[in-house]
Amino acid sequence: MDISQDYIIDSLEQHLFFARIMKEHAFFLKMGFMPPNADFAKRAERFMREFESLLSRTIALSDCVVRRCVLDSGEIFTEFTGCVERKTQALTGTFINSRLTAREMALKGSDCNTTLCLSPALVSQVRRLNRDGLGLVNRLIAFKESILCSVNSCGMFTANYPLLIEHILREARLYREHLMRLEGMSNCTCNDLRDSELFWNQIMMEHAMFIRGLLDPSEAALVDTADDFACDYKRLLESSAAANDRAMGGCSGALALTKKFRDFKRAGVEGIKSCKIRSIILPLLADHVLREANHYIRLLEA
Repeated sequence: MDISQDYIIDSLEQHLFFARIMKEHAFFLKMGFMPPNADFAKRAERFMREFESLLSRTIALSDCVVRRCVLDSGEIFTEFTGCVERKTQALTGTFINSRLTAREMALKGSDCNTTLCLSPALVSQVRRLNRDGLGLVNRLIAFKESILCSVNSCGMFTANYPLLIEHILREARLYREHLMRLEGMSNCTCNDLRDSELFWNQIMMEHAMFIRGLLDPSEAALVDTADDFACDYKRLLESSAAANDRAMGGCSGALALTKKFRDFKRAGVEGIKSCKIRSIILPLLADHVLREANHYIRLLEA
């Protein structure tokens, strides 16, 4: 596989995962604003639409190019995604372009060892996609930073936890690092196994904390289970931070724990979309965190 093939496949796979994540971050931010901050809600929706456009462009370039293992991983979409998008649209009154999900589900993947016939035009299109994505995520990062600053200085109230805003800011910065690496703007490889494990263990720990805090207090058993996962990931973070030579997914137990957490999240999506779990978790948020667990599992198994 030559460098242009690596570059194209990696770029498209990053956008398929992160552009969807970013558009949903913008949606969750919009849902959390109060009437005095209606202008922020409008800006958040504009970001949502811009990332939908970026994702649409990515999908148009991805058929028979991105790897089948990525399409099958559950990180791009799950069996629930289309359904929870429609349910969340009905609950919130905000249009969600479910056609993008249908287009992703129709994509055909390539085998990992296949040499693709890639045209110079495709390389050029992907380069423009990366540059446009970088500009867009930089603006989203600045937007999130401004929200966090206002919330932390008590100048804004939002239904989103300050930690959640920090959480989605870290994910946006990771997306930016990937794009900068692909475009030769950063020396960071974003592929250091230990650093990646530390990053995603923190993300998983915070997911457990958010789930714990968004479940109805009457869901005592689920609250306790979410708390147990948060404690397990905290222990992993502490042990991994002390093990400088530990390989990602090796002796840390991250893979086994994340598979269990993935199963808990999947059950959560099913329970929330069928109204069997009491919470203030939007169905799309439940699917969102499931996809991130699937992404982490694929990285651990690579």
